[in-house]
Amino acid sequence: MLTESFIASTLNPEKPNNSVTPGVHLYDFQPLPALKSTFKKSSTNTNSLAVSSTHVFAAQADKAVIHVYSRERNNQEAVIPFPEKIQSVVLAGESDGAGTLILGTEGGRVILWELGTGRQVSTPQHHLQSTTCLVVDPTSNFLLSGSSDSTIHVWSIPGLLSFSASSANRNGHDLPFSPFRSLSNHRAAIIAIVFGHSSSDQNIAVSASKDNSCIVWDYLKGDALHTFLLPSSPLCLALDPADRAVYGGYEDGSVQLIDFYSQGGLTQPLHNPALQSTPTQPPPSDRWSAPHQSASPILCLQVSYDGTSLLSGHQDGKINNWDVAAGKYDTRLADLAAPITNIVMLKPVGFPELNKPAVKLHNVVKPRYENFINGDGGGSGATIPTKYTFVAQFTSNLPLPFSADSTSFHQALHHSSFPTALLEDSLAELSSPQKVFDATTESSKLANLRAQNAALLSQLEVAEERHRSAATTVLEQKKEDWRRQKDAEIKEARKKRRRLRRMETAEVVRKKEMGEAIDDEDEDMNGGGKHEEEDLSSSTDEITESD
Repeated sequence: MLTESFIASTLNPEKPNNSVTPGVHLYDFQPLPALKSTFKKSSTNTNSLAVSSTHVFAAQADKAVIHVYSRERNNQEAVIPFPEKIQSVVLAGESDGAGTLILGTEGGRVILWELGTGRQVSTPQHHLQSTTCLVVDPTSNFLLSGSSDSTIHVWSIPGLLSFSASSANRNGHDLPFSPFRSLSNHRAAIIAIVFGHSSSDQNIAVSASKDNSCIVWDYLKGDALHTFLLPSSPLCLALDPADRAVYGGYEDGSVQLIDFYSQGGLTQPLHNPALQSTPTQPPPSDRWSAPHQSASPILCLQVSYDGTSLLSGHQDGKINNWDVAAGKYDTRLADLAAPITNIVMLKPVGFPELNKPAVKLHNVVKPRYENFINGDGGGSGATIPTKYTFVAQFTSNLPLPFSADSTSFHQALHHSSFPTALLEDSLAELSSPQKVFDATTESSKLANLRAQNAALLSQLEVAEERHRSAATTVLEQKKEDWRRQKDAEIKEARKKRRRLRRMETAEVVRKKEMGEAIDDEDEDMNGGGKHEEEDLSSSTDEITESD
């Protein structure tokens, strides 16, 4: 069965009440709402809560510290101090199992804290006022920071985490660790920013400002796709899971629906050039009124996994549920008697884990303050520090790059801890060290003998090969000499036969001229020629058989 939960954090009320204990609360949302656990001693402003699969990070209001809570042990793990007060936090790269916590400071800086290494990177003061909100895109490659100075900066997270400061200067900035783009269409302080859910380069971002406007951005190109004029300034935003609409919470407790597809047409309204330059106002029917008993400012909004429910956290401590399909208030989920400043929806539990993180953090590594990785230092930092270590636990055995019958060394190297066979052998060696020493000595001698035997066999094979090669060469030379001798004898016999034939022909001609009878003598001469040819033929056959 699928279960859905959320985490809500509260702020100390203006009028202290002994019965109210602010903190971080874990609630079940589906199938039945119920309080599961609470982390006490925490008071957070809006945009000051980040949640991973193992930890909860809460930036304390009006303090320069962050409380770290362990979700596995259900206790407070650490209190991390920082040089400046923290105004906003967000988690990047959590899908990898470790993640980087990004903080926005009161002085307009952005601080990145690698949770698995403790490395800390701080940017220069690119915002003139405090950094009020931070958001990270689904790929964890881009960061948007909004400030009270009405500007929004677009950062490259890999560029900020790079060990080479020069790589950050490729964007044409004089200072290292600079944003590669700034969005400045708003005319007042930035209140909230939300990212779309797409991992493509066509993803969108939506920002809200105290100038009563809400702008949809193509943040990679720096273009304002559309501007919505609102009746008042929203205090928070939440984006639909399918990026069809954005919801804003007002100070009177009502919810504003901003539908991106309310205008018909074949072209998507956000990417229609004819509509981008003309601001629009949402119709009054898209504003959902709160019941009289819930007319309290909405400080935070979150949409459920399926997009059918909208959760709102109010200043009077109530958490309400809104029916998105009906466009109205539904039920009250909780009443914590303290301002609800943050609500974070957790991933539903019950789906098969297809992409399980390779590592898991049991404890975060506290940040280290090192000048060579600080943006103010301006140093190159081109190499990885010698003390840069990553501390985490593998969630499963590492895949073997060898076959199943790989050596015991490779199995031990890629095992998550120590193989059982290796531990048993080690214990046996410790229990009988003398036997192990003797066995080791004997095995060493046997190995030496085997090595000498292998060397002798190799030398013997080389000698045999040389002998075979020399014998073959001598035999071939003898055959060649015999062939040459036989060829010379055959040539000499042929020359002799030709001389005899020429002599016979001359004798015949002479007798004809003299009129003598030559029949008997011709027969004798022809018989002799045949015998010579037979002798030559037999000699040729002998040569062939010898070959």
